[in-house]
Amino acid sequence: MGVQKHKRSKSRTRKKRSAWARLDAPNNMECPQCHEPKMPHRVCPSCGYYKNREVKQVAVE
Repeated sequence: MGVQKHKRSKSRTRKKRSAWARLDAPNNMECPQCHEPKMPHRVCPSCGYYKNREVKQVAVE
Protein backbone atom coordinates (compact mmCIF):
# COMPACT_ATOMS: atom_id res chain seq x y z
CA MET A 1 0.00 0.00 0.00
CA GLY A 2 1.42 3.40 -0.93
CA VAL A 3 1.95 6.08 1.67
CA GLN A 4 1.41 9.70 0.71
CA LYS A 5 4.40 12.05 1.01
CA HIS A 6 2.42 15.30 1.15
CA LYS A 7 -1.06 16.13 2.34
CA ARG A 8 -3.38 17.38 -0.38
CA SER A 9 -4.90 20.68 0.70
CA LYS A 10 -8.65 21.16 1.05
CA SER A 11 -8.74 23.64 -1.84
CA ARG A 12 -6.98 21.22 -4.21
CA THR A 13 -9.30 18.40 -3.14
CA ARG A 14 -12.39 20.50 -3.68
CA LYS A 15 -11.15 21.73 -7.08
CA LYS A 16 -10.58 18.15 -8.19
CA ARG A 17 -13.92 17.01 -6.81
CA SER A 18 -15.81 19.76 -8.64
CA ALA A 19 -14.08 19.11 -12.00
CA TRP A 20 -17.10 17.16 -13.33
CA ALA A 21 -19.26 20.31 -13.01
CA ARG A 22 -17.11 22.06 -15.62
CA LEU A 23 -18.20 19.70 -18.39
CA ASP A 24 -19.85 21.24 -21.43
CA ALA A 25 -23.60 21.35 -21.72
CA PRO A 26 -25.08 18.60 -23.93
CA ASN A 27 -25.55 19.41 -27.58
CA ASN A 28 -28.91 20.25 -29.10
CA MET A 29 -29.90 19.04 -32.52
CA GLU A 30 -32.65 20.06 -34.93
CA CYS A 31 -35.79 17.95 -35.06
CA PRO A 32 -36.25 16.63 -38.63
CA GLN A 33 -40.05 17.06 -38.40
CA CYS A 34 -40.60 20.52 -36.89
CA HIS A 35 -37.03 21.92 -36.99
CA GLU A 36 -37.11 22.90 -33.31
CA PRO A 37 -34.07 22.28 -31.11
CA LYS A 38 -34.18 19.06 -29.09
CA MET A 39 -31.83 16.82 -27.12
CA PRO A 40 -30.32 13.94 -29.13
CA HIS A 41 -31.86 10.45 -28.71
CA ARG A 42 -35.01 11.85 -27.11
CA VAL A 43 -38.60 12.50 -28.17
CA CYS A 44 -39.10 16.03 -29.49
CA PRO A 45 -41.07 17.99 -26.87
CA SER A 46 -42.74 20.23 -29.47
CA CYS A 47 -44.02 17.67 -31.98
CA GLY A 48 -43.72 14.28 -30.20
CA TYR A 49 -41.75 12.52 -32.95
CA TYR A 50 -38.75 10.20 -32.51
CA LYS A 51 -36.97 8.49 -35.41
CA ASN A 52 -39.55 9.72 -37.97
CA ARG A 53 -42.57 8.29 -36.17
CA GLU A 54 -45.03 9.77 -33.73
CA VAL A 55 -44.38 8.46 -30.24
CA LYS A 56 -46.39 10.85 -28.11
CA GLN A 57 -49.49 12.91 -28.75
CA VAL A 58 -48.90 16.66 -28.35
CA ALA A 59 -51.81 19.04 -27.88
CA VAL A 60 -52.06 21.55 -30.73
CA GLU A 61 -52.66 25.10 -29.58
